[in-house]
Amino acid sequence: MKQRVVITGLGVVAPNGVGVPDFTKALKNGTSGITFHQELKDLNFSCQIGGIPKISDALKSKYFSDLQLRGFNSSGILYGCIAGIDAWKDAGFNVDGESPLDYHTGLIFGTGTSGIEKFREAIYNLDQGDVRRLGSTVVLQTMTSGVSAYLNGMLGFGNQVTTNSSACATGTEALIMGFDRIQNGKAKRMLVGSCSDHGPYIWGGFDAMRVMTYKHNDSPETASRPLSASASGFVPGSGAGAMVLESLESALERGATIYAEVLGGEVNSGGQRQGGTLTAPNAEAVQRCIRNAVKNSKIYPNDIEVINGHLTATTKDGLEIENWSKALKRLGYDFPFINSTKSMIGHCLAASGAIECVASVIQLKEQFVAPNINCEDLHPEVLNKVASEKIPTQKIDLIFDIIAKASFGFGDVNACVIFKRFYK
Repeated sequence: MKQRVVITGLGVVAPNGVGVPDFTKALKNGTSGITFHQELKDLNFSCQIGGIPKISDALKSKYFSDLQLRGFNSSGILYGCIAGIDAWKDAGFNVDGESPLDYHTGLIFGTGTSGIEKFREAIYNLDQGDVRRLGSTVVLQTMTSGVSAYLNGMLGFGNQVTTNSSACATGTEALIMGFDRIQNGKAKRMLVGSCSDHGPYIWGGFDAMRVMTYKHNDSPETASRPLSASASGFVPGSGAGAMVLESLESALERGATIYAEVLGGEVNSGGQRQGGTLTAPNAEAVQRCIRNAVKNSKIYPNDIEVINGHLTATTKDGLEIENWSKALKRLGYDFPFINSTKSMIGHCLAASGAIECVASVIQLKEQFVAPNINCEDLHPEVLNKVASEKIPTQKIDLIFDIIAKASFGFGDVNACVIFKRFYK
């Protein structure tokens, strides 16, 4: 018998809010977390803006010991651990470092490139012949699975513990993987999420590809413009999102707060065929991913009331809208409400899916649709499929039951998940 899966904990480290309360407030108010960075200008970046969460030394000390912070230089692992621990505590569990090994709980926490600043530091020391100065944590900080290793050391899980990596689809994929494990009775709980570093050594390659906007260095808060005719490329971001997934039976047994139910999802690839490339989606595969997510969730296309899209503020936004429209067979006023969290936080790369899943669940729990900011001039390709009223530029209060979230990543990989307002 398949287990029902619910969400009992949330954690988020986003450019416009660290922690669920601040992030929720930012979502409701349409607050941008995009700022100018002198370092990028000094390095001759075309795009000199980005989204970096505000983490103080005092906040770091609440999660890491002085010993752990000595020589620590990985922003992605930092963000992931803060979001993951917050989600675990939010679900009603303690973090004491001495809890018994929990074989019923696992961890799937994704990332793209881990510890790039630590890599740079290590390469510099090695080039100088100072191998002994690398420090004892350089391996842990730079291996891809460093974030799951750090988190698991803090929490002590004995079920599957791993790190996935599927570009922009990473966080949504991690959630679906954790969902599958619980649904099939292989775990009671899974902490899932993803994170991404910030800085020039992560963002430089995208600047070289000319896929990031360079037109708004003087007005960073207006720069991320999904669905807009004046969109000129994405704005880079960073951070982490995390969720505690749990079997409904386990959640009810311990009287946990339930944010939402995960109905189902789908992960697939376009194989870089039929128009799909490393950087462009195979439209047929995207539509198939959405349709199968709906089918696996045992709902109908018309049941979806809100979509939190991938929508990066690039030339592919119109194609994404077309794919949603064809997959759901819905047009104009019949199209669901749709928004892009990236309008406020930029494209947080490997962290984007997890942060945006958290945003989706917050909207469902709080019963509102967050604004798609910087979208006063909807793109004609979008208006061909969606009535403008379905893309809110201000928060709207809405009573709704189902929201869909999708992520489409470099390499032509796709993930779509369906969340439902919880009813016993």
